[in-house]
Amino acid sequence: MVKITRTTKETDIICELEINNNTPCKIDTGVGFLNHMIESFCKHSGIYIKLQCKGDTFVDDHHSVEDVAIVIGQALNQEVFPIKEVERFGEAKIVMDEACVECVLDLSNRAFLEYVDFNIFGKVGEFDVELVEEFFRALVFNFGITTHLVFHRGRNKHHIIEATFKAFAISLRRALKTNKTLGIPSTKGTI
Repeated sequence: MVKITRTTKETDIICELEINNNTPCKIDTGVGFLNHMIESFCKHSGIYIKLQCKGDTFVDDHHSVEDVAIVIGQALNQEVFPIKEVERFGEAKIVMDEACVECVLDLSNRAFLEYVDFNIFGKVGEFDVELVEEFFRALVFNFGITTHLVFHRGRNKHHIIEATFKAFAISLRRALKTNKTLGIPSTKGTI
């Protein structure tokens, strides 16, 4: 179990995280839709997160969304690395009704995000859709992994975003699957 805290002028966050733990998560980001997405991530990744964020949502949700992702990324980095005896690579293509989103990732210890063809704008409830990319950029760069998120189709913004979080969750679960024959899964001998 990893515990991370982050306090800035914009947010105050406490996060506990543990991989391979299906205990129901406890998420309070102050942003309702983000709570829902992280809960979905926890369920489908098999990762336990207890997180509380007090943020300046009276300004808007940007600081809370980005800082929550930073903290989750840092916690995942501490919990996962150094990696050994895992698959390392994971992928999933997830449908949610008419929406289809794909995620391919590498536990590379090199941060890179491709966020492809997500030409969706506006809001889901009070949540700014553009914050999804900000969330994943902050998470991926603080986790230290390579991630490609690809939008294939869809019209309903809620479905598209939820499929994105689920695709990431399932790809990560698959990348973390134990494979004792691989040792350190790199020809370099280190990741």
